[in-house]
Amino acid sequence: MDLDRATVERLVEQITREVLILLREEEASAQSGSECSNCDGRCTGQCPDKTQEVIKAGADRIGNPLGSTTMAADIARLIDHTLLKADASQDQIAQLCYEARKYGFAAVCVNPANVKLAAQLLKGSPVAVCAVVGFPLGATSPEVKAYEAQQAIEDGATEVDMVINVGALKSRDYELVERDIATVVRTCHNNRAICKVIIEAALLTDEEKIKACQLAKAAGANYVKTSTGFGPGGATVEDVALMRRVVGPEMGIKAAGGIRTFEAVKQMVKAGATRIGASAGVKILQEAKATA
Repeated sequence: MDLDRATVERLVEQITREVLILLREEEASAQSGSECSNCDGRCTGQCPDKTQEVIKAGADRIGNPLGSTTMAADIARLIDHTLLKADASQDQIAQLCYEARKYGFAAVCVNPANVKLAAQLLKGSPVAVCAVVGFPLGATSPEVKAYEAQQAIEDGATEVDMVINVGALKSRDYELVERDIATVVRTCHNNRAICKVIIEAALLTDEEKIKACQLAKAAGANYVKTSTGFGPGGATVEDVALMRRVVGPEMGIKAAGGIRTFEAVKQMVKAGATRIGASAGVKILQEAKATA
């Protein structure tokens, strides 16, 4: 079969990326820690009890560091290594995936168009692939978001971060908001995928934040998430603490948006976060090791 030059170049690039990752796989496995037989190594995302154990242990070590390697590994398992810029290239996605494998991050979080590549590069690793849906505005219909989620899952995503219909929430159309969330949650759970609900807290009053969290919980979401990172503000300790009070101990909370330092991660975990969305994950781990 004859292949045109462009196809050959794309194949060479893909093979090169995969070879580079495989050459470093042993180092990445050592960093990522042991796997759980119940959930293919994704305990932080899929086993609530395990998540709480990691958080509790991590919080103790943050307050009283015992060893940089153990503490950094615990922190890494809380982080969704994120690249959601519109101009993200395939090489940048490959680098993101390489870093996720090397450091043992919980997941990579990418736009739907990059899910298939990320899934190929992370195949066989405990790192999950997370796709954003209805991103970043949340202003599409529930059916469109569900279709987007289904396609992302078919491409290899095992986690979905969906943005709620913020306008509907502010209009007090709670029936639409719950249907919006539940439609995506149902799609995710039917495919054994995790659903995180982005409420874009910087656009909401405290009353609206509470209602958004209640609706996400009622719809069966696995997590509530503070922000897209593209809104007027990111995660705050106060918002995380409020969200934790509303959803209780059984749901996950993902703090995302503007988290760039180890100190910020410590504050978010102390407030109740069980997952951190950050594009500065490598820098955060380097700071964690340096403080031990």
